[in-house]
Amino acid sequence: MLDQALGRLSNDLAIDLGTSTTLVFVRGRGIVVEEPSVVAVQRTGGGTQVLAIGAEAKRMVGRTPEHIQAVRPIREGIIADFELAEILLRTCVERALGTRPLVKPRMVVCVPVGTTEVERRAIIESARAAGGREVRLVGKSTAAALGADLPIHEAAASMVVDIGGGTTEIGLISMGGIVVNASVRAAGDHLDRALVAAVQQRHNTLIGERTAEEIKLLIGRATPDPQGPNQARVKGRDLGTGIPRDVVISTDEVVAAFQPILDEIIEGIRRALSRTPPELAADILERGFLLCGGGALLPGLDQALRDRTGLPVIVADDPRRSAVLGAGRLLEDPETLDRVAPRG
Repeated sequence: MLDQALGRLSNDLAIDLGTSTTLVFVRGRGIVVEEPSVVAVQRTGGGTQVLAIGAEAKRMVGRTPEHIQAVRPIREGIIADFELAEILLRTCVERALGTRPLVKPRMVVCVPVGTTEVERRAIIESARAAGGREVRLVGKSTAAALGADLPIHEAAASMVVDIGGGTTEIGLISMGGIVVNASVRAAGDHLDRALVAAVQQRHNTLIGERTAEEIKLLIGRATPDPQGPNQARVKGRDLGTGIPRDVVISTDEVVAAFQPILDEIIEGIRRALSRTPPELAADILERGFLLCGGGALLPGLDQALRDRTGLPVIVADDPRRSAVLGAGRLLEDPETLDRVAPRG
């Protein structure tokens, strides 16, 4: 009874604490925070001072003096720096709620399917330290399926491939539960690093990951462009002379650089399918799988996955936000919440 009364007074939150982006959904208001998961800190003899969080901190990546660092506390889907992750989470919660709430909010936090018990406890402790009254953890695949309106409660397979910044989460859901899950450490950040390595090898020029991400967004594709290759001019450092220089990158170069990472994602999908019960495999053959996460926005990726797996591929309407939208729905559906994210 007390918890129900507190629930009516609190602004409950759904949070997707991602490698690249942190999103916060407030019940009754929708998504109110969408910030890069970056914290800029100054290391001194007296400790660590936080200088910026989110978009402002991301602008500092690769542009700071030695004593200032732009840190991503979430790496490949897990918390790499607990102190900074807690600061990031607390700041995003404060921005979502505006003022210190009278009643601490309940929080539903999306986590990768491969999260260990130690990592789960760390996330719960960070969320509680950020002001959570009660913290529930829900798998990203399940949350994304809910956010995309998949019928996860049916006795039939709903398959989700969520390509985020640090990991690709693959989940096969039936009757509201995970039947098969897999986490592949090949995703958006790995595409950026592959492009950095390709430019270095082909042009003997070093570019930063931030520049690589900009190239990816500008001319990146998973398959060759049917209208012909595009080009982008980027600035880097010549590894022979050490002098800054311009180089021209083509779409075909980007496609070639991305292939090893896409091969890993496809292999992860195949491994998950190889563990699928035959009856559910038949459902997937007919219905295919949902593609979501920021990586789903890479042009040509859905077609590449269709060609390589032979399965139908459906891109979510809002792939980057599917997980947090699904977690937000759980705030209004306590029965489903108890089923997919039971109290610890």
